[in-house]
Amino acid sequence: MTQLFGEKNKSELTRELIEALFPMFEEASAGAIAVDRQSRITWINNRYSQLLGLKEPATVIGRQVRQIIPETRMPEVVETGKPLLLDIMEYQQQQLVVTRLPYYDKAGEIEGAVAFVLYDDLQPLTPLVSKYRRLHQDLAAARKALAKKVRSTRYSLGDFVGASPGALEVKRRARLASGRDMAVLVLGETGTGKEVLAQAIHSISNRAEKPFVGVNVAAIPDNLLEAEFFGVAPGAYTGADRKLREGKFQLADGGTLFLDEVGDMPLALQAKLLRALQEGEVEPLGSNKVALVDVRVIAATSRNLDAMIAEGSFRSDLYYRLNVLEIPIPPLRDRLVDLGLLCETLLWDISESQGVRAEITDAGVSALASYSWPGNIRELRNVLERALTMGEDSGVLDADAVFKVLPRNSVRTDSQLAPRPVRPLAETLAEAESHALEEALVASRGNRTKAAKLLGISRSVLYEKLAKLS
Repeated sequence: MTQLFGEKNKSELTRELIEALFPMFEEASAGAIAVDRQSRITWINNRYSQLLGLKEPATVIGRQVRQIIPETRMPEVVETGKPLLLDIMEYQQQQLVVTRLPYYDKAGEIEGAVAFVLYDDLQPLTPLVSKYRRLHQDLAAARKALAKKVRSTRYSLGDFVGASPGALEVKRRARLASGRDMAVLVLGETGTGKEVLAQAIHSISNRAEKPFVGVNVAAIPDNLLEAEFFGVAPGAYTGADRKLREGKFQLADGGTLFLDEVGDMPLALQAKLLRALQEGEVEPLGSNKVALVDVRVIAATSRNLDAMIAEGSFRSDLYYRLNVLEIPIPPLRDRLVDLGLLCETLLWDISESQGVRAEITDAGVSALASYSWPGNIRELRNVLERALTMGEDSGVLDADAVFKVLPRNSVRTDSQLAPRPVRPLAETLAEAESHALEEALVASRGNRTKAAKLLGISRSVLYEKLAKLS
């Protein structure tokens, strides 16, 4: 078939070959037509005539094919000599699947073309056409999303999970920061979700369509930090690229630059960072030219910057430049009421990514609350994954499954968070009843008849219970 349509040997698809193959093609098709070198119709069969609504097929012989079939591409096949093996042609609100072939004379010159209607009803092809269109749409959507999401964010404010007073205050400040183009300093222990919050602020700010560029200061050697931040000029040193290598500031231009673990930045670079923030310009390493940048900085650290300033390891002027709005994230041990929500969110994510069932009982959550969580939410996810891996196939984590994977000697010992001792049930009930009686008397301003009604008991029973308390 390669030679059949080849450029150098066009004479093989001759009129004789067409005539030999024609009966088979015509029988398998819903219509057939032929044109000459001038794209004039030389032949049309009855099926195609009926499909086109022609009462007298002979009346169209010799006429230009486009006068009869405006959407046809037969003239294109005749002009180029290239077949159109599969095409969908619109004709009077019908969709026809057509194949078109050129044919040649013995001298190798184009003599004309033939066309066969393979399908006059796309219904049998609906699954195939639908799949093609869906794949095409998915590809277009993926390309669009990829273009949009280059150096963008994964997290929104909804990904910072929690309903405790501490978590709600964090979200309030994050919304405040997103509405104003100010520098933000996020404080919190490792694993509390500082980058999640930084991305969330960017995603709801007026810079959301611009890049979000994150850099972990602690993960980059000190001698490479300047190049990482400000870029490298062409040929700045032996082995350097012959073109400008952009730094994080240039990459984040117009968007947000997230400086994680900014407390680990060496003093020499702190001065250059301060100038970049104050002047809105950077000077690539080895260059004498400055580049203007428009960057909103969100910095984060798990270190005590106040103590570092006091000891001289962090510049106070840089601190004030970064700390326009401070957002402290409380550690997990200080917002244990969020444990249930966090477990639900993390287990849903684990189940989605690993394709397993992942649930936790109330007793399992209570077991988690007995731990001090030095690694915070990052450690919580790790513990949940280990508990699922080490536990039974049911995918349901109870207290026993949790205690098996918690570190030894992990129960909190500080007096404020230590669990209350278990008391006899009768003693607990007596205390609760006494408390209820006091509340009823306060609400009724000492009127015992009203207090009895509030408690749903008779006045005599109220007197009896009050006598036991005296």
